[in-house]
Amino acid sequence: MSTLSAPHTPPRTRVVAPLLLVILGICGMTAIWTMLALIVDRQCAWVAALTAADIALLLRLARAAPGLPRAATTVVATLATIVLANWVIAAVQVGGPMGLGLTDSVQRLGTDYAQTLLGLANQPAELAWYAVAVIIALWLGR
Repeated sequence: MSTLSAPHTPPRTRVVAPLLLVILGICGMTAIWTMLALIVDRQCAWVAALTAADIALLLRLARAAPGLPRAATTVVATLATIVLANWVIAAVQVGGPMGLGLTDSVQRLGTDYAQTLLGLANQPAELAWYAVAVIIALWLGR
C-alpha cells in the first residue's frame, strides 16, 4: 500500500503572498490617508490605527504564520505607512501651490525640509496616535 500525502506548499509562496499584500496595504493606506488629510486639511494621525488593523488583517488573510515574525511585519509595515503618508502629505501641501504634480513634489522634497515640516505638523496628539498604532499592530499582528 502506498500512502498519499497532501501536496506540500513550497515556503516561497508562504512569503510572497503576505509580502505582496503588505505592499498593497502600505500603498493603499498611504493613498487613503493622504487624500483624507488633504480633504480635511489636517494630519489625520488616527488613520495610523486603522492602518495597523488593515495590515494585520491582510497578513491573516494571506495566512502568514502567527507569532513574532507576523507581529514584527505588521509593526514595520505600519511604521512604513506612517512615514510614507507623512512624506506624501507634506510634499503635496508644499508642491501643490507651486504647480508641481504628486511625483515631482515627492521627489523634490528634501529630508531636512521634510523633517522640519513633519515636526511642525505632528504635535503630541499625533505622536500619541502613532504610538497607539504601533501597539495595535503588535497586538493584532501576533
